[in-house]
Amino acid sequence: MGCDSHALFSEPDGRFPNHHPDPTVEENVRDLIATVKRDGAELGIAFDGDADRVGLVDHTGRVIWGDEMLVVFARDILARQPGATIVSEVKCSQRLFDDIEKRGGKAIMWKAGHSLIKAKMKETGAALGGEMSGHMFFADRYFGYDDAIYAACRMLDIVARAGRPLAELLADLPPAVSTPEIRVDCPDALKFMIADKAKEKFSRAGYDIIDVDGVRVKFPEGWGLIRASNTQPVLVLRFEASTPEKLAEYRATVEQTLAEAKREVGS
Repeated sequence: MGCDSHALFSEPDGRFPNHHPDPTVEENVRDLIATVKRDGAELGIAFDGDADRVGLVDHTGRVIWGDEMLVVFARDILARQPGATIVSEVKCSQRLFDDIEKRGGKAIMWKAGHSLIKAKMKETGAALGGEMSGHMFFADRYFGYDDAIYAACRMLDIVARAGRPLAELLADLPPAVSTPEIRVDCPDALKFMIADKAKEKFSRAGYDIIDVDGVRVKFPEGWGLIRASNTQPVLVLRFEASTPEKLAEYRATVEQTLAEAKREVGS
């Protein structure tokens, strides 16, 4: 593709001597961040062990999370396919869904899980899907599955054509603060009951909720999420707001309700 590339840790080694192969954990891309800054690279790209999940670092060393990648990919597709459908999951920023709608696309918020996203894409004829985890699915000019190497090539193409750094392509997004995924240990036998109880409590209290996967509670300037993990004995929480103060306020509200739900379920 004409890029001047520098590979890190390219020798396969199942012992993972350098770091765990999860590109969505900031600690795991520390060496990539340092190399991007040292070499003055345009961007850094990280793959997981089987290269179906992609992570990105911009030229300043800031990690570009999955929902931010989707903003860039969605804008590119919508410029060519007005009205295209794009599927993502409940952990993603509200800014993503708002940006898709603002640009004339149809945004679908769906359940987390790459097989669930793929199925929803097929059902709706979506051109693009993706998750916070770095699974990116292109049905536009591709086969609709999560190929991280292809996703990286698409990003390189977009940045090259734009002639501007990746950071600038996201500079017009509204400001927001968010937490990473917060994982709260919870027995498999109880996690779905607790999430359902929390959903029931928020609904009874009159909150505006989205319940496609756990409960995503809408607040005036942000949102909070409680969902049961499909793969681990944990509850997953995430929060986003316009300011750090609002983030703390919304998080406290959700965590208090979660604590009440756990007591009522008997956890």
